[in-house]
Amino acid sequence: MDMRNTVALILGGGRGTRLFPLTKIRAKPAVPLAAKYRLIDIPISNCINSGINRIYVLTQFLSVSLHQHLRQTYRFDQFNNGFVELLAAQQTVGEGTDWFQGTADAVRKNLRYMDERWVDYILILSGDQLYRMDFADMMKTHIESGAAVTIAGIPVPSGGASALGIMKVNDEGRVIGFVEKPKTEAQLAEVRTDPSWIDAHGIPSEGRDCLASMGLYIFNRDVMVDLLTNTNYEDFGKEVFPAAIKNHHVQLHLFDGYWEDIGTIRAFYECNLSLAKKSPPFDFSDSRAPVYTRARFLPPTVVEGATITGSLIADGCLIGHNTVIENSVIGLRTVIGNNVTIRDAVIMGADY
Repeated sequence: MDMRNTVALILGGGRGTRLFPLTKIRAKPAVPLAAKYRLIDIPISNCINSGINRIYVLTQFLSVSLHQHLRQTYRFDQFNNGFVELLAAQQTVGEGTDWFQGTADAVRKNLRYMDERWVDYILILSGDQLYRMDFADMMKTHIESGAAVTIAGIPVPSGGASALGIMKVNDEGRVIGFVEKPKTEAQLAEVRTDPSWIDAHGIPSEGRDCLASMGLYIFNRDVMVDLLTNTNYEDFGKEVFPAAIKNHHVQLHLFDGYWEDIGTIRAFYECNLSLAKKSPPFDFSDSRAPVYTRARFLPPTVVEGATITGSLIADGCLIGHNTVIENSVIGLRTVIGNNVTIRDAVIMGADY
């Protein structure tokens, strides 16, 4: 699948209040992950591995650390036209003086960067999720179904649906209903999916009876412009998708791999610790689809006489005598003294 006519927009999120204090001095996509990576490395790596090398990152809060990471990490050579560029919120004459009011508003205020003849499709991604996906598969679904909009979705149990955007589809996978974070049983009933439909599409339902949006979307560019121009839609889930379903073909791309939204302190902590397990749910060592990050040229970690089990240890660390580290994630350049015991901990290190 040729992806050269696709541009990716990665949404950097808002203030990141649910991740505070991790977001006290950095944008949400710049939060460290798995000892040596940043959250932003996940969607960018998925793009690169899928053949997409024209990528914008939209943000408006505390973007300095994120900008430094992008500039120092993603440098395409002069013989191709790839780029990873940060688009910070701007107050410009004629476009108002407000900051981004939501996900759709953020895209609307940057549509001018999509006004290129080579852009046929716009891929919208979130900057705070952990997953591995070949977007060429999603594009195949989009093109073969004749869709104007395609939403990646994952089966979830109805008990966890209230925190997600939930879709209703017909037998062909066309989205015919969308409710953002259904709070009542009546709302949930409108979009609940028969588990047999999920089973019939090659994915064991295993008690899952809802199809949740993963926050990954493909739009035909002209449809995106039509939906966002001369409207005041601020949010994709609450406003854009209900409008799109009425007037356009919106298709589901069904996914059943590992996917985790790292939007809260609890999710951040539990996700990091899960990556230190013997059989982690997400494999950073998969050479077929590597996760890229900044090359820091740090010295190897020095262990002077410690007992380390079930843990991730980043480069440049110094670990002292008689120290015990169990089920933990130790970030870059961490110095741990003698006779220290660390269990079930995430230490972010000194990544600067």
